[in-house]
Order: sequence, then structure tokens, then C-alpha cells
Amino acid sequence: MSEDLFDAVRWGEDGLVPAIAQDAATGEVLMLAWMNRESLAETLARGQAVYWSRSRGRLWAKGETSGHVQKLVELRLDCDGDALLLRVEQKGGIACHTGRRSCFYRRWRDGAWEVVEAVVKDPKEIYS
Repeated sequence: MSEDLFDAVRWGEDGLVPAIAQDAATGEVLMLAWMNRESLAETLARGQAVYWSRSRGRLWAKGETSGHVQKLVELRLDCDGDALLLRVEQKGGIACHTGRRSCFYRRWRDGAWEVVEAVVKDPKEIYS
């Protein structure tokens, strides 16, 4: 893999960069996660999203337990080089661990957060 790939990214002090997953067909923003050099390399090698889990302190292949894999369609880097955009095909139609299509299922309205996306599948059924 070319070092140009990694050198163009402005990695944070912790070696991470934010990675936004977007549905390649609809443009819907599905989730935000973090990537390090290893997860970016794995994503490109596998053709599916692999992130760095800050809570687990390890690589995390999206869908490894749920089956809701994100097939990589296109990888983009923003103008400052400090954010990645993964345009993906979301397998199973669910990106969020809450069982919703998108992690961005709450909207600020009239002074409160309101849920605007229904649960597609109960997480207990996904993560049994």
C-alpha cells in the first residue's frame, strides 16, 4: 500500500481520524467512527469497513457480530485531510447498534431531542 495514502491523512495526536460512513446509493449519513492506519489499510484490503474501537482498544470490523457489514464503494478524504468519508453499501440495512438504520436517529426540536427513526430490528435479536 502506498505511503501517499497514509501521508495525506492528518492523523490526530492519538493516531486516529474520524471516519463518516455514508450510504453510497442514498447519501444518508449512517454513522461516525474512528480509524487508525491499520484499520484504513484493512478496510482497503478487505473492501469493507474496519474501524478502531476506542472503547475496546482494538480493530473492529463493522458487522463482525451483527452481520451488518459495510461494503466499501468509495473512499474520500476531506479538503483538510482530517476526516475520511466511506461511501458504503450497508448490508442488512442497519448501521446502528440500537437496531436503527442510522446512528443519527435523534433530532433537536423545540428544546428537546426527539427520536425520528424507528428501530428496524431489536438489538437483542441482533446481538444474541
